[in-house]
Amino acid sequence: MSAITTSKTKAPVDNNGSLGSRVFDTLNVIVLIGLALITVLPLLYVLAGSFAGEAEISSRPFFLWPEKIVTDAYEYIFATDTFVRALVTTVIVTAVGTVVQLGLTFTMAYPLAKRYLPGRALVLNLVIFTLVFSGGMIPTYLVVRDLGLLDSYWALILPLAINPFYLIIIKSFFQELPQALEEAARIDGANEMGVFFKIVLPLSKPIIATFSLFYAVAIWNDYMSPLLYINDPNKWTLQILVRQLTNTDAANALAQMDRTWVPPEQGLKFAVVVIATLPILFFYPFLQKHFAKGVLIGSVKE
Repeated sequence: MSAITTSKTKAPVDNNGSLGSRVFDTLNVIVLIGLALITVLPLLYVLAGSFAGEAEISSRPFFLWPEKIVTDAYEYIFATDTFVRALVTTVIVTAVGTVVQLGLTFTMAYPLAKRYLPGRALVLNLVIFTLVFSGGMIPTYLVVRDLGLLDSYWALILPLAINPFYLIIIKSFFQELPQALEEAARIDGANEMGVFFKIVLPLSKPIIATFSLFYAVAIWNDYMSPLLYINDPNKWTLQILVRQLTNTDAANALAQMDRTWVPPEQGLKFAVVVIATLPILFFYPFLQKHFAKGVLIGSVKE
């Protein structure tokens, strides 16, 4: 009896894909490159303009590299007490505010992730309610005023200390953590605070990095809060000062700085925009590894 062997012939695989697929991919690349250029080119123009002279800015409607590099605008800015004070103030408020907001959000999200917590459903419903309804600008201002926070940096941090949307995402992340790790820690004698700081937080680096960036960007770019709550010009944040420089005559806006010379007005505006933008762009690459993981929280995974 002879053994009969059969073989199946496989159809050749087209590694390059069909013509329609290649056309679709090409169009996608073209569209994405176009969107990237729309986003990046204005930033490059502002950066180039901050190093250009007034005559070049007036004569050339658009350029990506100045004919002659001029640093007068940056020298003027960093020699001015008002701008340096606003920059330092914004850095400190952003750092302190990010720590406070992360601390409050995480410490509220962790107990809400425990289904056995008494009153958990009521608190979650109240949090969800704030996603739909809010007091508005005037009631919030009255609360800040009655708490004595006007002209205080805490007015820039506490009213927005917990973002309810972020809170719900972080709570969902905590619910997905393996319960066996927490139970093992409790068997070893750890209390709830020990479990939170020694087990939960080390496993939460992706969301810590992600929401640190979200909170920091929100505080750094916050314009309305200092406009409403800060009346003392010596306590202005960077965004208020940038607004003064970009929406009014720069020479008049900086007259209080007691300088004997004023750099090109347009170059000065470009320079303050660059300085107000670069810090956040500088920190993003260091958080990118964790940020890429954190933004996938709550997504569908196979």
